[in-house]
Amino acid sequence: MMALLVDTLRFLAGSAIDVLPIAVFLFLFQRVVIGDPMPNRNQILVGFGFVAVGLGLFLVGLEQTLFPLGRLMARQLTNPEFLLNGVAAVSSLGWQDFYWVYIFATAIGFSTTMAEPALIAVSMKANNVSGGAIGVLGLRVAVAIGVGIGVSLGCFRIITGLPLHYFIAGGYLVVILQTVIAPKLIVPLAYDSGGVTTSTVTVPLVTALGLGLAEAVPGRSPLLDGFGLVAFASLFPIISVLAYGQLAVLIERVSKSRRDRRDLDKEEDHAL
Repeated sequence: MMALLVDTLRFLAGSAIDVLPIAVFLFLFQRVVIGDPMPNRNQILVGFGFVAVGLGLFLVGLEQTLFPLGRLMARQLTNPEFLLNGVAAVSSLGWQDFYWVYIFATAIGFSTTMAEPALIAVSMKANNVSGGAIGVLGLRVAVAIGVGIGVSLGCFRIITGLPLHYFIAGGYLVVILQTVIAPKLIVPLAYDSGGVTTSTVTVPLVTALGLGLAEAVPGRSPLLDGFGLVAFASLFPIISVLAYGQLAVLIERVSKSRRDRRDLDKEEDHAL
């Protein structure tokens, strides 16, 4: 208990030191460049205090919960006794035997993205700016599906030991092709979606999962193979959101074609 208290105070102090330069810069800029005192100074100072405390407690939560949880789940899901039920040798394990890892990675990627505060904020703004054309839930689900697929594919790469750059280069080739044919209004939002999803909730757990998986799979290096999983979580939401825009346009075209067909049938019936 005492160790946890000491770690908490250490993280709180570190967060305060990290936030202090931002506050000093903003107040000096307001006074020296703008030439006016900071409005609502007391409220802003209290807000910075909340930010420092929140960041410190968040870091404590990462250190005490999410990182150990990611490593624990990776060790359990890659345990040969769990994978083979004791009926085969460890050497016979293939990438297909780690299907529980892929399922877990997909579920974790999807659920953490749905809870990502940055994505919720961007989805609400996109809904307001588009006049409701882009649904808040629809965009969040599209991004979450992309992250789930990306994290699962990243785990497959760690297990197989395939080079990271093959997957990333192939993924961005798909993005380039989609960008050419996707609706132009969805392209900037799709590119932003890849960045906002790799934030406070998703990155810590995904990173912990990648490092834990690389430590648990024989022959893998945590430094070489464990990192890179966040790149998948950033890339595949772009693909899924572009696909979401393309699907929306396709559905609209089909609906318009059906409406036109119904109108034509009505005109023919009226003529008869």
